[in-house]
Amino acid sequence: MLTTIAIMHSPYKEKFAVPRQPGLVPSAKGLLEILPPYNDINAFSGLECFSHLWLMFIFHKNKTQETWSPMVRPPRLGGNKRMGVFATRSPNRPNPIGLSLVEYHGIVQKKGKLFLQISSLDLVDGTPIVDIKPYIPYADAKPDAKAGFAQHIPQLLMQVQFSEQALHFLHNKPELALLIQEVLQQDPRPAYKKGKEDTKIYAMHLLDFNIYWQNTLDCCTVTAIKPYA
Repeated sequence: MLTTIAIMHSPYKEKFAVPRQPGLVPSAKGLLEILPPYNDINAFSGLECFSHLWLMFIFHKNKTQETWSPMVRPPRLGGNKRMGVFATRSPNRPNPIGLSLVEYHGIVQKKGKLFLQISSLDLVDGTPIVDIKPYIPYADAKPDAKAGFAQHIPQLLMQVQFSEQALHFLHNKPELALLIQEVLQQDPRPAYKKGKEDTKIYAMHLLDFNIYWQNTLDCCTVTAIKPYA
């Protein structure tokens, strides 16, 4: 039986535009709220000696009507080629359990609550965390390991530019500008859209904002940024 020990407070308020792996958007910062009775500060003694953490979590945004399939279409392969689900990191699995490597920046206490500060995350806001483990380089990093279709970090697919309205909105908001740029460089659109003309205007809910953009073949333009209503 799994117990939720923490809840993620993330800039990603919906599944769309979440990076497909951790570490791809370094500026994505979040707070991991530790729930009672696990919020005893003694449970984290010694964690300050580690720079990265493994988070085991539940894919809580999976639709209840979705069932697992033995074959899936990884976005990394263009969304066309099928692979066995256990040869991928697809969220639609027999058990909706995920594993994410994040950067750790320390503990803060606010209003009687305990939080871990993390970055480089790929988790949707509200994600339930069921375990936290320190990353140990000699055991967890295997540079010569084979990784099939995901051997190398994906290339940045998109150049990102901002409209006059977006630039005006981002005045004095350099961290938000960097976060938007890093997210859109990954091209979060469905895999079958990549490399094709696309006139659709896309939107994502990031932090407290709605971000709107439009793509050409290899560039996207942030057309507008508005406070989330």
